[in-house]
Amino acid sequence: MNKPEDLAHLKIVSSPIITVNGDKVFFTLTSINMDKDRYETNIWVYDLSTNNYAPLTKGPMDQSPEPDRRGEKIAFISRRDAESEKDRGNGIYILDLKYSREPRLVAWFKGGVRGVKWSPDGKYLLAIINEGEPEEDVKHIDDMPIWFNGVGFVYNMSSHLIILDPDSGEYEKITSGKIFVRSASWSNNGRYIAYILSKDRVNPYLSELHIYDLVEKKDRVLLENITTYFTPTWSPDDKYIALIFHRRERGFSTHYKVYLINPDTGEEKCITCGLDRNVLNTLNSDVRAPSNTRELYWDKDYNLYFLVSEKGITHLMAYNPISDQFIEVYGREGFVVDDYSVSLNGKIALLGMTPYEPRELYLYEKDSLRKLTFFNKFYLSRIELGKVEKFVFKASDGAEIDAWIMYPSKTGEKIPWILYIHGGPKTSYGWSFIEELHYLASNGYAIVYGNPRGSDGYSEEFADIRGHYGERDYQDLLEIVDEALKRYSFLDPERIGVSGGSYGGFMTNWIITHTNRFKAAVTQRSISDWISMYGTTDIGHYFVEDQIRCNPWRNPETCLEKSPIKYVENVETPTLIIHSQEDYRCWLDQALMLYNALKLKGVDTKLVIFPGENHDLSRSGRPKHRMERLKEIKEWFDKYLKKKDKQS
Repeated sequence: MNKPEDLAHLKIVSSPIITVNGDKVFFTLTSINMDKDRYETNIWVYDLSTNNYAPLTKGPMDQSPEPDRRGEKIAFISRRDAESEKDRGNGIYILDLKYSREPRLVAWFKGGVRGVKWSPDGKYLLAIINEGEPEEDVKHIDDMPIWFNGVGFVYNMSSHLIILDPDSGEYEKITSGKIFVRSASWSNNGRYIAYILSKDRVNPYLSELHIYDLVEKKDRVLLENITTYFTPTWSPDDKYIALIFHRRERGFSTHYKVYLINPDTGEEKCITCGLDRNVLNTLNSDVRAPSNTRELYWDKDYNLYFLVSEKGITHLMAYNPISDQFIEVYGREGFVVDDYSVSLNGKIALLGMTPYEPRELYLYEKDSLRKLTFFNKFYLSRIELGKVEKFVFKASDGAEIDAWIMYPSKTGEKIPWILYIHGGPKTSYGWSFIEELHYLASNGYAIVYGNPRGSDGYSEEFADIRGHYGERDYQDLLEIVDEALKRYSFLDPERIGVSGGSYGGFMTNWIITHTNRFKAAVTQRSISDWISMYGTTDIGHYFVEDQIRCNPWRNPETCLEKSPIKYVENVETPTLIIHSQEDYRCWLDQALMLYNALKLKGVDTKLVIFPGENHDLSRSGRPKHRMERLKEIKEWFDKYLKKKDKQS
């Protein structure tokens, strides 16, 4: 049986940055230090000419490697000189690969820095810095947003674009005002910078594409009223800017699409509108770390690369605007292209995962995929993996639904099982590695998980459940349960649990308030009341209005109609509530309201609050908190789903 402590042996590979000429791959490796209860990262290099790899930096907090075009230097971001863990700052460091073994600090930024990129001639660095500090004591708030998940109070913060001299550490700030710069990139001729900014503080999802001319020192707006957080990417001849965005045609259920934009006129062409698929990796996994790769890459043959999420996998595609042809680069059932970068000569460094193995580094070249690293060999030797199968069925309205089951190697006659529900709702389950599910499977549970209406990886129509939460999605989930029982005779129909986080937590709450079919529930970072969700969370006022179609002071009855708390009198299911104290995406009040209501009704319930954690506890919370969370989930399901005669 796997233990929560097995997590300590996990290694996470991220940021696979291949050099322009394709001779080296830089990447970040994350390990867990249990003594200090933290993640530690350092930068590695894989030399493709010798097939050897080794660490370049010692860490413990180095990330985002960015090689210059000659591959002679790397810039990276680190907190190695932070005074304490509470210090919000980080710095830009440079390591000269030819002449030095010790990185040097170029500049330190109190508010933090991200997105470092070399100019084409290697003389400057482009970066995004955060400005403004939260008040230590009384908060004097007169702006929005008030706070943001994983960051904290942001009402007096902004982020700006700078050009940095790597020798002196001096920099010039390109932007000003109370804005958030999201991303930026140099043109290949070095004259222009394309960048994304948000200046609407009330609706920060509204973005603009700008171009800054470094010669004339002029800034112009190329596109307005788009929704994007992604990096504009120049074609090799600077004729196009490729960008992923949408204009909310179906609100936040809209697929992101790849556009080609003329940088002189702003004329745009959507190249993936006909695919009707999201061009992002939206698969759920709990074994990832931050990455500084881009979403789009060009090669010298004018192929533009991007990822597509489809039916439980993420595969790599390309489009050539000269031939107007799509190229299916790499993708197969059972394998997830989780992150990638492309050299000018078309070599591709990618991170691949399967349900049986976390991310490792691969090279794709000449139609061949080669695995380069084996960091998780020891971790995998210590744990028991569940067996994973996919099943597909027709829902009662004729739609095709994808689902998966993970079960122990020895199933016995009848075993308890759990329906898991993903967040979003516009994310998806599939062939990715999820450590939490293997932990439960090794402890005697089958896990059933699937993609009901609202999920990503399918058409926009499939994903669009605006105003209809708890309807067709709820029905799909119950039909997944029915289908699993038909197909797998070892599933005990009397011992079914349910769990999910975020939207999955909302749906867990909706399920227990609308059926008593499940014998135990674990609801995590959940939503129980859309009225308070609207007014207390970082995205609430625009997300709730878009997805639930309600406003607390205009049509509160709609908010309440879709709130699980309204139906709490129906609950009989023993429920564990897990929440983070600093979850600003689904604030703590959601958990407190549900807990108090269930307690007052006499339902067996327990509330576990994790201090210092945010909405991402299950993915990036402190290691000991993640282990404690797994223990609590297992113990709750053991209490109600394991047969009593085996417990006594």
